[in-house]
Amino acid sequence: MPIVLILLVAYLLGSLSGSLLLGKLRGVDIRQLGSGNAGGTNALRTQGWKFALGTVLVDVGKGALAAWLALRFGGDVGWLPYAAAAAAVLGHVYPVFHGFRGGKGAGTLVGALLVLWPLGVLVMIGAWLLVLVASGYVGLSTVLAGATLVPLALATGAGPARLVFAIAVALFLVFTHRSNLARLRAGTEPRFERARLLRRSRA
Repeated sequence: MPIVLILLVAYLLGSLSGSLLLGKLRGVDIRQLGSGNAGGTNALRTQGWKFALGTVLVDVGKGALAAWLALRFGGDVGWLPYAAAAAAVLGHVYPVFHGFRGGKGAGTLVGALLVLWPLGVLVMIGAWLLVLVASGYVGLSTVLAGATLVPLALATGAGPARLVFAIAVALFLVFTHRSNLARLRAGTEPRFERARLLRRSRA
């Protein structure tokens, strides 16, 4: 398959937003509810865990499929799977099928990394859980989890494609979570209180 076609397919896959597709079946648009974000966290807060689980499965699955297609049909172009993963994440954030208003890209990123870099997923999830348990801030947890990919790539001697991808992902997650970070600085960012296990243990 031509490189441009693979990247286009990856972007279109990314544009299939789990929360918005499932929301159409339920007659809701979660971009009009809660935080206004079309991601799994807002889906959980506004529609419940079953809806959120379906959202996450779609978003993770499309990232994994985009990466797999690039590996399967991309020949020996070593950087293409990471470019396809980036295209899928971009499609999730700016979905052509949903007015270019999507989620923040973390779920789709995890799906791609499950195919391309499983160790990265383990490190990200570990960091995400650690920060979430300590702080209760989902957005901060996601940003810091993404940032761990950069030192991981350096520590494991990753090639140029993986290192550039790690840096780009870390910066992009900061960008997509900029509103969370702004609220965090202002002291208005909501916490996920049920996840704050450290606070419970001290109470």
